[in-house]
Amino acid sequence: MKTIYLAGGCFWGMQRFLDGAPGVISTEVGYANGKTDAPTYEQVKHEHTGHAETVKLVFDEEKLPLGTLLERFLQVIDPYSVNKQGEDVGEQYRTGVYSEDESDLAVAKEVISSLEKASGRRCEVEALPLENYWKAEEYHQKYLDKNPGGYCHIRVKF
Repeated sequence: MKTIYLAGGCFWGMQRFLDGAPGVISTEVGYANGKTDAPTYEQVKHEHTGHAETVKLVFDEEKLPLGTLLERFLQVIDPYSVNKQGEDVGEQYRTGVYSEDESDLAVAKEVISSLEKASGRRCEVEALPLENYWKAEEYHQKYLDKNPGGYCHIRVKF
């Protein structure tokens, strides 16, 4: 099993999208790579804590190779946008791939580079070491399962 952290705008839709992928063991939404410890949603939203809304993903790489996962991830976000996905705007909605494993970051950088070469455009997706991660409040976990009419910028299934 592998663990990777993906920031793709609002974490509600990204979690639902990733939950539909083959080989996914678990997902959890939270806040990554910010400047404060144990932030709340309100702090992340209003106090510029520097965190990105992120999905912690545990998956079976034999069923879902990391490169395939990341290619699909880049297809459902706008990888050229800075701090904006769908109607959500702000630093917490930036895009990124975070990991404690350098080899995973090398794969992410390779996938991002391939997209840049194919598109002729610069991708704004971070590929950085995971500095910190804090689980989001319980009401955010599987939010769109609990609230099927909730807003989501991702309109496709894995």
